[in-house]
Amino acid sequence: MAREQFGICAEPNLHGTYLLFNVLDDKTPYIREALSRLPALFEMYADRFSEANLIGVVAIGANYWDEFHPDTRPKLLESFPAMECEDRIAPSNNIDLYIEIRSDRQDTNHIVSTKVCDLLSSSVELIEQVQSFRFLDGRDLTGFVDGTENPKGQQRRKVALVTDELDKEFSGGSYLHIQRYKHNLTLWNTIEQKKQEDVFGRSKIDNIEYSNEEKPLTAHTKRANIKDKQGNSIEILRQSMPYGNMKVQGLFFVSYCNTPESFEVLLDSMIFGDDQGNFDHMLKYTQAETGAAFFAPSLNFLAALSNKSNAAEIDGLGIEEITLDF
Repeated sequence: MAREQFGICAEPNLHGTYLLFNVLDDKTPYIREALSRLPALFEMYADRFSEANLIGVVAIGANYWDEFHPDTRPKLLESFPAMECEDRIAPSNNIDLYIEIRSDRQDTNHIVSTKVCDLLSSSVELIEQVQSFRFLDGRDLTGFVDGTENPKGQQRRKVALVTDELDKEFSGGSYLHIQRYKHNLTLWNTIEQKKQEDVFGRSKIDNIEYSNEEKPLTAHTKRANIKDKQGNSIEILRQSMPYGNMKVQGLFFVSYCNTPESFEVLLDSMIFGDDQGNFDHMLKYTQAETGAAFFAPSLNFLAALSNKSNAAEIDGLGIEEITLDF
């Protein structure tokens, strides 16, 4: 199998920066060359700031893919599955490029983010930048531990990465979905702890999940952790992190999987619920404001994007100085 981008399955970091871009007209050849160089840029700064545990991920938007790489396309790549039911909405946004930068030092993230933007230069428009952080012992800003159902060890690779059997040409890649959730913490903090625990389906302080008998059908752990027809758990690898300031707080949701179908099934369970209409009651206290789908290809795929004519254009911009002046 091709080599995956290390950041997909890496363990959590203390700080994250998410850069969302749209590509300007006629700039795709330049973008292909620029993206081929990003893994080397990440590796260089990971060596330079070795204590920061820097990782990076590059992903191409579902709606941009055919222009970016018209010859071939990941078999299951589709636009973000927008959903709406009553006041529960999962919107879809058109984003061409996603760059994820995580490390244990915020200044390192800032330096690398600056270099990424310098490299992409005037070929893109920066649509959104989100800076995130680890909160306490890996908790969401609601106070509950986030990602407790994440696969562990080698299971992370099994869940997140496309294999030769699934799609040989895009082996080592991963289907990526993002959503920026905005929390209503003012409302959340008005309800007593036991009701908060019922909403999540587990205890708040010691993070003990309710038994199946105790767990409400509307609990987040019930709606976001379901099984397929064969009784197997539907898994995704979450790399989400809290974000916010004194005005706005929320969760930048990030999921990787070897198929986009798993995310769509889980999102449907949260928004529409079961046959009796039992939806995820956490959605009473948080709202997805954005949503986008991407594919994060293997390092082999990114390296193969390089083209001599495009390389000359980038080298003419002084890329060596751009990447080496810190």
